[in-house]
Amino acid sequence: MSQFSYRYSMYKVGPVLSISHGMGIPSVGILLHEIIKLMYHAKVRDPVFFRIGTCGGIGYEGGTVIISEEAVDGALKNAYELTVLGKNIQRPAKLDKRLARELKALADPEDPYDTVTGKTMCTYDFYEGQGRLDGAFCDFTEADKMEYLESIHKSGVVNIEMESLAFAALTHHAGIKAAVVCVTLLDRLIGDQVLAPKEVLDEWQQRPTKLVCRYIKRYLQMKGRLSLDGHGSIAVKSPRRFKLVQQESETYD
Repeated sequence: MSQFSYRYSMYKVGPVLSISHGMGIPSVGILLHEIIKLMYHAKVRDPVFFRIGTCGGIGYEGGTVIISEEAVDGALKNAYELTVLGKNIQRPAKLDKRLARELKALADPEDPYDTVTGKTMCTYDFYEGQGRLDGAFCDFTEADKMEYLESIHKSGVVNIEMESLAFAALTHHAGIKAAVVCVTLLDRLIGDQVLAPKEVLDEWQQRPTKLVCRYIKRYLQMKGRLSLDGHGSIAVKSPRRFKLVQQESETYD
């Protein structure tokens, strides 16, 4: 799928696919449609999807790993709204709560950073939509921004990013177990600018990946696809089948 495309990169290691996506809901939405179709046509059973990325913390310093319990939009609605054939529809943006708990349990007490769970706000815009003062336009004050950020913090929002709403809605619509794990680059209650040096940011961005890798390793060991010495079957097997797509393409051969 990605061999002749510049839109994203995809790597496969055993039963694990690692795929990049661009910034924002449109980018991740296009990718999910294509990957969900891939899972369907490849007859993959019971896949688990993770979104790993960066975010702005709300009350949490840079370097904190955040596991999303649910995704909401800028008005705190737990639904992904889109227009289909001229009609507005809403799809519930639900993530797998059990998967979130399992990920949280894999946080190592010796990790030199906190791993927390909470509500993730997903916005359609990086600047005004996230209450930043440093965009090309800003029709609100510092006091307005702080009042808004503090209000969403009180409602349980722990971070802001730009993909989780569509990710949660599309995976839930397809019946796919999914989770979002991000690392904060700053605390938005303190400022708008990311000031950490590049080498620090690079290390921070490995933190959610390490947590998801712990889950993958444990999952494969439990399923008998990965032994402790690195050998074993990697076949994808499951007695259960789930609905991945509503309808196959009529032109699919």
